Amino acid sequence: MKLIIISGLSGSGKSVALHMLEDLDFYCIDNVPVTLLGSMLEQLTSSDDPMYSNLAVGLDARNRATDLAAIPELFRSLRDKGISADVIYLHADTDMLLRRYRETRRKHPLRSDGMSLNDAIDLERKLLGAVSNSADLVIDTTQTSVYELRELVRERVGGRDDDEMSLLIESFGYKHGVPFDADFVFDVRCLPNPFWELPLRGLTGRDPEVIEFLEQHPSVRTMVQDILSFLEHRIPEFIEARRHYMTVAIGCTGGQHRSVYIVDRITAALGSDYRNVLNRHNELFRATEKRKNTG
Repeated sequence: MKLIIISGLSGSGKSVALHMLEDLDFYCIDNVPVTLLGSMLEQLTSSDDPMYSNLAVGLDARNRATDLAAIPELFRSLRDKGISADVIYLHADTDMLLRRYRETRRKHPLRSDGMSLNDAIDLERKLLGAVSNSADLVIDTTQTSVYELRELVRERVGGRDDDEMSLLIESFGYKHGVPFDADFVFDVRCLPNPFWELPLRGLTGRDPEVIEFLEQHPSVRTMVQDILSFLEHRIPEFIEARRHYMTVAIGCTGGQHRSVYIVDRITAALGSDYRNVLNRHNELFRATEKRKNTG
């Protein structure tokens, strides 16, 4: 059996993730009380019914704090029994959650009379702290569209075999903020910047002119090798610890040139040893989406 637990903040995209898993032939159950979760999973995981061979369960904060705090131990016991149980936690920053609630005009599930929406979000973060700390994969949906979230779930969860590591190498721009969901972050702002070459300013790290500019600098080649050397030691450690997901973020100032180039080089190098290696260029994707929306 393959078991996926989807949890996270209300408004961060849990329903979108569950619907994607449903499209991937997972049997999905949402809003299960924690007090029933253990017995339900024990019954379903012992079943020979092929309907439950891929199972996804939605878990939110509408439970007692003591029950939520016991979740990590439940997950450990499932893994000790040989059940592939991955916890995926969805997160977004408070400003984005407030904006989404204003747009949808929905009521936060923890909000009561006399409680502000901001306070309800803060309470939810505290209640789900034990779940987020034990998550195998954290997805930050602050700047993620519904389409992009569906693709992330499809590629990272649907494209992974039971005992396989899913590697995501992503580029970002420091001026837009560091990704919340990264296991490791590398800063490449020390490298020569194509932005200061006027003919290269409007290009990206995937354009031949930028690639040629970067590859003529030994410091760029050294940076790529240093990051690869680090990951070649860390990835086997994650696999040995039965960690199924690793997210590596590489950032430059704007996320357009240096980090894009290095992410593509790292992805290509790791792809020769690992099957499920994905890359994602955060700022390039957002620029494309912006052009679509304004075009």
